[in-house]
Amino acid sequence: MYFYGMYSKEEAKQIRQDFWTFFGKRYHRKWTLYDTKIKDINLKFSMEDPRAMVSIDVEHDDDVFREYYFDKLKSLKSILIEEVSEDLVFDPHYLLESGKEISRIYIYLEPVKLMRKTDWPKIYEFFYKYMDRLETFFWEYQDYIKE
Repeated sequence: MYFYGMYSKEEAKQIRQDFWTFFGKRYHRKWTLYDTKIKDINLKFSMEDPRAMVSIDVEHDDDVFREYYFDKLKSLKSILIEEVSEDLVFDPHYLLESGKEISRIYIYLEPVKLMRKTDWPKIYEFFYKYMDRLETFFWEYQDYIKE
């Protein structure tokens, strides 16, 4: 949920659109995100004020499958920590704002706010640095994760 503060809903929507548009212009590349080739496993950029987050989300509706994939990822924890960051958080029961429970491995930057444009360069650098590392890890171990 975003705190709009002094912005109308429409202004806040435009600021969010501008944020992502400028990010795309700054880093001209196609990110993996939902194109992992593994159903219900996605790489994500998120803004949950007051933090920015880069994550691998296991979103399977079936708890058994979700736990299976999360455990496979967790078995690579030492590699993830070495290749991505020692600050990664491994949460098998992450609750989204929608109320849906997923499993999430993530790193975050705080305090930052999407509505504060002076934070954008810091957020963009964080997103680029950690998503690049997460993607590299994911593609290297994709076959193991998928098996």
